[in-house]
Amino acid sequence: MICLDQMGPEAAKSFPGQQLVHASPALEPTAPVERARQEIDDGRRGKGYIFGAFRPATGEAFTQPYAGRTIVNWVEFLERVDAWVPQEAEAVYAILDNLNVHRATDVLLFSLAHPRWEFVFQPIYAAYLNLIEPWWKVLRSLALKGRRFETWEHVCQAIEAATAYWNAHRHPFVWGRRRRHRPRRQAGIAVLPKAA
Repeated sequence: MICLDQMGPEAAKSFPGQQLVHASPALEPTAPVERARQEIDDGRRGKGYIFGAFRPATGEAFTQPYAGRTIVNWVEFLERVDAWVPQEAEAVYAILDNLNVHRATDVLLFSLAHPRWEFVFQPIYAAYLNLIEPWWKVLRSLALKGRRFETWEHVCQAIEAATAYWNAHRHPFVWGRRRRHRPRRQAGIAVLPKAA
């Protein structure tokens, strides 16, 4: 199973991070601490899309930048993913959303030319069913958070480095795993208190 999707549009701009602002020792201890400020950045230094493929069972990821979200780019990306997937795999189940680019005639022709591929379209308004969506959040955090990019090429280099880092430290991705700060609920049916 492979999850496929696009991240974007992303632009060469400043991405907010979590920075602590410490009061200088020259200020009085009772003086209020100022909020962190960031210059206005319209991000008009280039933009594009990051196409991605993700194998949840192994945690392996593949990303490729493109200037636009076109059918030609999508089919070219599918060709690259086909080369990335081991040839020993008899069937490739690609989980996709219902974007019109994913359902184009050229994509149908790709599936006819590659019989091991089967496209599985998730229900409308159910993006959470595709495991690549939470992985995009991890990739954005690794590559973009708290950084300023001057050109689209710098964004692409950061995405490539973050993908390489992820693949070097990958692990199986489990859907629905609870976050550590949330307490686990007791199993069973809730019991209502008896009325007095």
